[in-house]
Order: sequence, then structure tokens, then C-alpha cells
Amino acid sequence: MPPPPSALVPKLKVQLKLSIARLRMVQRRDEALSRAQRRAMAQLLEQGKADSARIRVENIIRSDIVTELHEMLELYCELLLARAGLLDAGGATCDPGLEEAAQSLVFAAPKTEIRELLQVRALLGDRFGKEFVARAMEDRDGRVSAGVKRKLSVEPPREELVVGYLEEIAKAYGVDWPPRKGPLGRAPDVMDDDGDGDGDGDPSGGQAQKNLEAGVLLGGGDEVAAREELSKATPPSEFGPASPLHVNPPAPSTDDIHRKVTLNRVELTPTKKSTGTGLTVGKKVAEKKGGIADGIPDVDELAKRFAALKR
Repeated sequence: MPPPPSALVPKLKVQLKLSIARLRMVQRRDEALSRAQRRAMAQLLEQGKADSARIRVENIIRSDIVTELHEMLELYCELLLARAGLLDAGGATCDPGLEEAAQSLVFAAPKTEIRELLQVRALLGDRFGKEFVARAMEDRDGRVSAGVKRKLSVEPPREELVVGYLEEIAKAYGVDWPPRKGPLGRAPDVMDDDGDGDGDGDPSGGQAQKNLEAGVLLGGGDEVAAREELSKATPPSEFGPASPLHVNPPAPSTDDIHRKVTLNRVELTPTKKSTGTGLTVGKKVAEKKGGIADGIPDVDELAKRFAALKR
């Protein structure tokens, strides 16, 4: 006589939680191993060992299929755990809302390495009877998931799938596989304005014609001279796209070498021997109006200046 459902359901919930944790751990382990195997496949392709890579890539394909199977079984365990209330209700028959998940777990448990799933299978057999387990193993009712059965098959992968895996691995790791069947095409010739395709050895296309036109506009027929004039020319302010950056010009200061310095409206110019600090009066002020010996004005000159000041 089977034990009552009230005693089996708590044990089943515990084993479902353990199965979910183990399935997730196995998936992380398989993903790490798959990354290492993919790197090894890329090295084989880079070394030209395509035949060896074709054989070994089947392990990667099988590992991905098993990982997808574990994901499906994890979802079925979560479904049974979420609907654990239906396991208490009813008699020895399985609820239709649980039948696909329960039969899929019973069918797949012996074919996996997850030991917790074997405990789940045994508890489901105790709950619904041995006949339920037999029908699930043979899939008499057709309630076992088609995806689970397909992923548990042992058929070798198709050739298209193998080649597709190798191409994706080579693309992910930057390996040239399959190798290109010939050299790259020849670069097209640069067409000049005459359409002859020789380009006259100028790698910039129609730049030679532009330089010639610029030379004519500048009044010279020499192309080199035209280029020199163009390099010295200042482009207009509205030429080209406007820059988002704008730098204000510096404010006028005495550090400007082109700025004029005056004293009492008389321009001061630097002397030839000065280092930039000595200033001398301009020519108009420096010129003498009368005879001056050794830089000292005579009596007549002083009298004239006093007379001018009294006026």
C-alpha cells in the first residue's frame, strides 16, 4: 500500500528544489567547458587541422544539446514545485496540468547524470503508482515532451550542423575558415576627369585638375607655384562647416609686439640696441630746431622757449 500523499509531497518538494540547484550547477559547468572546447577548435582550424576539428566539434554540439535538455528539465521541476498543491489533491491519478511535466521527468531521469532526478522519479512512482512510471517510460499516452525525446536521441549531428558550428567558432575567434578560394580582387583604377583611368600617378584622383585650375586663377602656369600660393592663402571664414568650438581673441596688451605705444600723443619706438624695454622718442621729436651742443640748449633757445610759455 503506497504511503499517503501528505507524507510524499513534502519529500517531493525537497527533491525538486535539490534537482533545480543541481541542474543549474551542471549548466554552469558545461558552459565553462564548452568555452574551453570552442577555443581549442579555433586553434585547430587556425593550424589547418579541419578534419580533427570536425570530429571534436561533435562533443561541443552534444554538450549544447545536453545543456538545453537540462534547461527544459529545470523548467519542469519548477512547474511541479509551483503546482505542488495539485499533488495533494486527487487520488492515484495524475492531474492533467502536471502530466506532461511529471512524465517527462520520469522519462528523462534515468538518461541523465542528475541523481536528484532519480529521487524525484521514485517519489512520483510512489505517488501515482508503478503503472504511471511504465506508461511514462514507454510514452504510451504521448504526453512526454517531444523536445525532451529529441534531445535524448543518440543520432549523430548532420553535416550542415557541424559545418555551421565550425564557421561560427571561426568567426567568433577571428580565424579565416573556410579559407578564401582565391586572392582578393584588384583595386579599381582611379578615374580622372578625362575618363582614361590612368590617374596620371596622382593618388588623390581629380586633385591634379583642381591644382591646375588654381594655378590658372593665380596667374601662374606652374603647378608647384600654384600649390605654394594656395598653402599661403587664408581660407574665408565661411569656408567649410562651422566648428562647435570658438576661442575668443586675446585682449590688447603691451605684450603685443605690433601694438603702438605713445607718450603724450607721440609714438615711441624701440631703439636698435634695446632688448624691448628701452624706448626713444620718435624722429619728429628727436629732431633739433636750433643749435644744441652736447645735448644742452644755448641761451637764445632758452629765451625763445620762455617767451613762448609767457604767451
